[in-house]
Amino acid sequence: MKVGRNKPCPCGSGRRYKHCHGSLAPPLSTRGVARIDQAEITRQLDRVRAQEKIRQDQQGFGRPIVGVKHGEHQIVAVGNTIYFSDKWKTFPDFLSDYMKQKLGVEWGNDEIKKPLKDRHQILQWYDYYCRYQQETIKSPGEVSQARVTGVVACYLGLAYSLYLLDHNVELQSRLVKRLKDRSNFQGAFYELFVANILIRAGFTLTLEQEEDGANKHCEFAAVSRRTGTRYWVEAKARSVVGVLGKTDKDGGPDADPLTRLIPHLNQALAKPAADERLIFIDLNTTPQFDSNQKPTWHDRAVSRLERYEDKELAEGKTAYVFVTNIGFHRQLDDVPAPVAVPFGLGISDFNKPGYFRLSEVYRQRKRHADAFEIGEMFLKCLVFPSSFDGRLVSGSKRILIGETYFFENAVPGGLLATVSSVHVSEADGKIYIGTDKGHVLSEAMSEAQFAEYKAHPDAYFGKIVSVNAPVKDAYELFEFFMRAYKDISRDDLISRLAGALNTEQIEKLNDDELLAEYCEQLVFAVQTHR
Repeated sequence: MKVGRNKPCPCGSGRRYKHCHGSLAPPLSTRGVARIDQAEITRQLDRVRAQEKIRQDQQGFGRPIVGVKHGEHQIVAVGNTIYFSDKWKTFPDFLSDYMKQKLGVEWGNDEIKKPLKDRHQILQWYDYYCRYQQETIKSPGEVSQARVTGVVACYLGLAYSLYLLDHNVELQSRLVKRLKDRSNFQGAFYELFVANILIRAGFTLTLEQEEDGANKHCEFAAVSRRTGTRYWVEAKARSVVGVLGKTDKDGGPDADPLTRLIPHLNQALAKPAADERLIFIDLNTTPQFDSNQKPTWHDRAVSRLERYEDKELAEGKTAYVFVTNIGFHRQLDDVPAPVAVPFGLGISDFNKPGYFRLSEVYRQRKRHADAFEIGEMFLKCLVFPSSFDGRLVSGSKRILIGETYFFENAVPGGLLATVSSVHVSEADGKIYIGTDKGHVLSEAMSEAQFAEYKAHPDAYFGKIVSVNAPVKDAYELFEFFMRAYKDISRDDLISRLAGALNTEQIEKLNDDELLAEYCEQLVFAVQTHR
C-alpha cells in the first residue's frame, strides 16, 4: 500500500510519513558513517601494538611518560608537577634538568665551587658526565647516539630513578635529604636503583611513612600487577672505604666482596614482614669474570647461601634474594657489566641446581613469575628512554609492514606495492622486503636504523612479528613450541598425546599443563632425531 508523504506514518508515531519511515535520508545507524575497511583497522591496530611494544621496551611497565610538544616547548608532567623547556630534544635532556631541580640548584652550585675531589659524589659524576657529552656529541644541538658507560649509568641512571619514583609513587623529602648526605648517599642510591627495577618490572610501590621512625620496617612494599602478590623489600649494600662517600668511620676494606653478605641478610630477615620478602644485597666490588663470563665471586656466594639455608635459616622464613653487583661507579669510562644472582632462600623450586623436566621448569617459572620478571628487567637496567612518547628519535625512515610504497628502482618504471614482510640480514646490514606483488626487494640500512632495529627487532617494522633468533637450548625450543601451538584445542592435544599419557593423567592436567606436556614431547622428538 502506498502512503502519501504528508499522511500520518502507519507505524503510529504520530509523525508525518515523510519525516518518519518515508524519510529520503539514510537510517540514523548509517548516516555519516564511512564504510568500514577491516584491513585498514587491522593495519592501524598493528601500528598501535608495535608502538606500545617499543615504548615498553624503553620504559618498562610503569606509568608511561606524560609529555607533549607545544610550539617550541616540550612539556613533561611528573606526578602532579609540570615541567617545560624549549631546549629538551630527548628524554635524557629533560632528566639532567629534572635532577638539578629536585636536588636544588643552589645546593648544586655550592658543591661546584669546591675542588672536584671535595664535591659530593653526584657533582663529581656531573663533572664526568659533562666531559662525556663533550666527547660524544659531535654536532651540538643535534640528536646523537652514544654508548652507555659507567658515568651515564650513575648520573643519568640516578636521575631516571628519581623520576620513576616521583612519577609512579612519590619522591619523599627524606630520601632526597639522604641522597645529599654523604654518609647516607650509598644506601639511598641503591634503594633508588632497586625501586627503578621494580617499577619498570610492573610493581606498584608503597613507601613507608617518613615520620614513622619508632619501628623497624622495610624500605618499601611492592605489589605485583601481574600476580597481585605483595612483597616487603629490603635493599642493602656493602660499604667500602673511599667508595661512594664512605670513610674509615662507616666503611670497610675492599678485599673480600662477601664480608657483609650474611650480616646484611640477617639484618633484612630481622625486620618484621607480613608478606613475601624481596631482599637485594649489593656486593659493591670491581666487576671481575672468569673464562665462562661468570662473576669470580658467584660460586662462593651461592655456596654460602646454601649453607645458611641448611644450617642457619629460622624455620618458616623464606625470601627471594638477589645478590647484585652493579659496579657502575667503578667503571665510569667502560660499558658497565651489572650482575644479579637470584636465590630462593627457603624456596626449594626457585633457581636451585638439579635436573628438571621442561614442563616442570615451565611450571616453576609460572609459580615464581614475579621473581623472573625482576631478573628480566635487571638485564635491561642500562636501557633509558630516548624520546618522550616511546618513539624512535633518530628520525630515520623505516619500512612499515602493511604500508604501500613506490619503489622507484625495483623494476623499469618503478613499482607501487604494499609491504607484506621484512627480513633483516645482520651479516650485510640489509633488509629484504616482500611485497603483495610477489617481488622481493632489498636495501641497505643506515647505522642508526640498524641500531634501532637491534633494540626493538620484533616491533621495528610496525607490526609485532616473531624474530627467528637461533635457539640456544632445549628450554628456548620448548618456549617456541608453546607459542606456536598456544591456540590448539584440548581435544586435539589429547589426540596427539595418545599413548604418551593415560586418561587419569590427562584428567589431572588443565589446558596449559597439557600443552606443556605436548611441547615437551616435541622437544624430545627433535633432540632424538638430530
